[in-house]
Amino acid sequence: MAIPNSSLHIISSSPSKFPSMKPFKFPSKLSKIRCSQNPNPPSPPSTLNLISILRIIPDWADEIKESRMKQTKSLYKHEDWVEHRSSLRHIRHLLSSLSSRVILSLVPPVIAFTMVAVVVASYNTAVFWELLPEFFPVLRASSLPYQLTAPALALLLVFRTEASYSRFEEGRKAWTKVVSGTYDFARQVIVSVETDSVLKMALLRYILAFPVALKCHLVHGSDTGKDLKNLLEDDDLALVLRSNHRPRCVIQFISQSLQMLNLEPSKRTTLVSFPFSKVLILTSKVKLFLRFRSNENSECNLVLTTIQESKVTCFHEGIGVCEQITSIPIPVSYTRLTSRFLVLWHLTLPIILWDDCHWIVVPATFISAASLFCIEEVGVLIEEPFPMLALDELCKLVYDNVQEALTSEKKIKDILDAKMADHASRKRSSNGHPTSGSGQTTWPNINF
Repeated sequence: MAIPNSSLHIISSSPSKFPSMKPFKFPSKLSKIRCSQNPNPPSPPSTLNLISILRIIPDWADEIKESRMKQTKSLYKHEDWVEHRSSLRHIRHLLSSLSSRVILSLVPPVIAFTMVAVVVASYNTAVFWELLPEFFPVLRASSLPYQLTAPALALLLVFRTEASYSRFEEGRKAWTKVVSGTYDFARQVIVSVETDSVLKMALLRYILAFPVALKCHLVHGSDTGKDLKNLLEDDDLALVLRSNHRPRCVIQFISQSLQMLNLEPSKRTTLVSFPFSKVLILTSKVKLFLRFRSNENSECNLVLTTIQESKVTCFHEGIGVCEQITSIPIPVSYTRLTSRFLVLWHLTLPIILWDDCHWIVVPATFISAASLFCIEEVGVLIEEPFPMLALDELCKLVYDNVQEALTSEKKIKDILDAKMADHASRKRSSNGHPTSGSGQTTWPNINF
């Protein structure tokens, strides 16, 4: 996702000059992965066997599904929401069915079970017209077993989809915390570090690089070097690319930069975000700090170091939650049970419906397979949430917000200084004594 060139350079709020940040551009398309190739690859077989022929359609469907998963997602705007809730959405969704990756991924199972229905209907028709010997029976059965097991299949599909959506929601919330924590961390650095030093700008770059590195760590096929090239210097980028865990390497850069800033104790405490559950622990540490304030030695330094390093805990928590989602799926036994139940259900469905539907079992099986397998496929797709989220857009949004904060910092400070100076001048008269009623501020009367 490319960022416009007109808004690429972080503008410093101080007249001193610092290294300008390179343009931060997200790739519009994910780059291809170049795997190591065997210098002497085996020659493909000259003839196709039966298994390779049967795998043509499934491989084609999987290729389409995986390619659609790699497409860049975008955040919704007002126009998107208007289209999303439009009364014509049903017709639009119906007309775009052939381009849906969910529906295209269902082509192999739906075709297979529809062909089974055709075979069963053809066999029963041949037996009915006495085209086969008399000892061939008609394939028919009572529908009572299906009536008894239908609620079980419905519960399996509902629980499977609900569990997948819970994982999707957990991944979305984790990334919301990462994005808000990144912006809040950068804002506190902008406010707390007054001098626009090279170290301050480098720290802001490391903070902005963390969500990008985490995105590349979670989404398979991301080009980490290309995404971080315009955020980090060449030596920093080389070290990050050589590390085994790139997001944690960026956190190490952030921690070392905080240590080298040598902030005052009052400003170090601003670079902290404690959960509500740790308020009592923080209170005890503050009391300990105040008790030993006159003796600023090991005790005070220990408290300050703890406070300084605790800001990056939200980044570590985000990494832990995201890695847990990507590495631990829904229990595989549950997924296999649902899949086997669906397969057995549709294999025997034409036999159950033959007495009531006859040749209509073919479209009935097609509709049932397309509907139920579609629900199961959606649950499988959203089980891994990060390829479904607009992570590139979220990283770009953080970058734009931090850049705007840097740009407006000096202007806001000048406006507030002017207000304070004007308030002080109106508060005192020409002889140096306060004037009655002057300088008093009034609360604005706003009618909503």
